[in-house]
Amino acid sequence: MSSQLELLGFDNVLFPVGDLGEAVSFYERAGFIVKFRLDEAGIALLEAGKETPGVLLRVEEDLGHRQPAWPGSRLWLEVRDAKAAARALLEAGIKLLDPPFSTSTGYVVEFADPWGNVAGFTDYVKRPELARS
Repeated sequence: MSSQLELLGFDNVLFPVGDLGEAVSFYERAGFIVKFRLDEAGIALLEAGKETPGVLLRVEEDLGHRQPAWPGSRLWLEVRDAKAAARALLEAGIKLLDPPFSTSTGYVVEFADPWGNVAGFTDYVKRPELARS
């Protein structure tokens, strides 16, 4: 790889969805905030903390509901308390893939949208010095 290539950070993470309205509603129930939505382009951008990039939902024609692929890609976003996030997801009617599980830094809870995209909320309760402030 060229020594001139420098990765500067994330831009957006893209999730393909079959229906923009249904996807936006699902992710709002999961606690995401819509930064912008362009129905005519079939896209919506969800906030991911104070970062400029976010989770970009993009309509893909004829994409139906499906189970998450395993193993498959996952997007984890930092929260203060993953176990509390799990309770909030359940209260919003969102099924968890598994109960919150332990990692070396804290806990993670994962869920899938109707199109099989998997997101997770992770915390740093075991290593608070690594957490965002």
